[in-house]
Amino acid sequence: MLALLLALAADTTVRPAPVAVAPAETLAVQEMGTGAPVVLIPGLFGSAYEYRQVAPLLAAAGYRAIVIEPLGVGQSTRPRNADYSLTAQAHRIAAALDSLAAPETIVVAHALAASIALRLALQRPDLVRAIISLEGGVAESATTPGFRRAMKLAPVLKMLGVDAIRGMIHKELIDASGDPSWVTDDVVLAFTEGAARDVGATLDAYKAMGRSTEPSPLADRLSDVRCPVLLLLGAARHASGPPAREIELLQSRLPVFSADTIPHVGHFPQEEAPVRVVAAVTRMRSTITLGRAEPRP
Repeated sequence: MLALLLALAADTTVRPAPVAVAPAETLAVQEMGTGAPVVLIPGLFGSAYEYRQVAPLLAAAGYRAIVIEPLGVGQSTRPRNADYSLTAQAHRIAAALDSLAAPETIVVAHALAASIALRLALQRPDLVRAIISLEGGVAESATTPGFRRAMKLAPVLKMLGVDAIRGMIHKELIDASGDPSWVTDDVVLAFTEGAARDVGATLDAYKAMGRSTEPSPLADRLSDVRCPVLLLLGAARHASGPPAREIELLQSRLPVFSADTIPHVGHFPQEEAPVRVVAAVTRMRSTITLGRAEPRP
């Protein structure tokens, strides 16, 4: 349900630079800092807003922080008839990185976007040096059956109005958090700032995501991902997060995989522990620079 609520009321207060990747397909991109590129991809039901703390910290630490919103997310365009499969989203991220001249990146991806990052590493290994997954597993579809069922409630939620949606988002964010102190009135307001935007186009995009199909299962190709992958999990009890079976797939099939947990954190490490996320990037950067990330025999 949180995904649907955020889809109906996504943050639109920032005006990022658009990067055209195909006719009628433009991805919203925000950049700050210089140095080794770190790509930040929000979940398909989030926005660049969720990296508002991580990106400045990365820039201050000497990185080039690049936030890319996939098609249909945040301020990226929402063409009704586009291919919204995770595979197609990875192609678009690759096109954006080519346009930005950003090879050999560390990709930080939240939730469902982790499956986009893994597909990107398979399609364009030259673009991905490492992946840090924030509570993301091995998704084989852009939407879950639960989300598709929740979409049936969209007309009712629209009728309830912005204030009701804000209240629902507030509760959902708290349930998904280990330390809910970050869920302030200002944050909830930011998540709902775009409620007056073209909600119809947003819902059309999410319906198209629900109809999308992947050309091949990601699980069958995990052994071909050559870059190191780190999974960061919130240790606190919380809603959302990757199922155990998806974590087992990552652990058993990825050639270079590690996992770490962050105490007192839930589904949003980038919100609840941004310093830990930046530290993970620096640690990963050191690992790949020194050549310590070797595939398992």
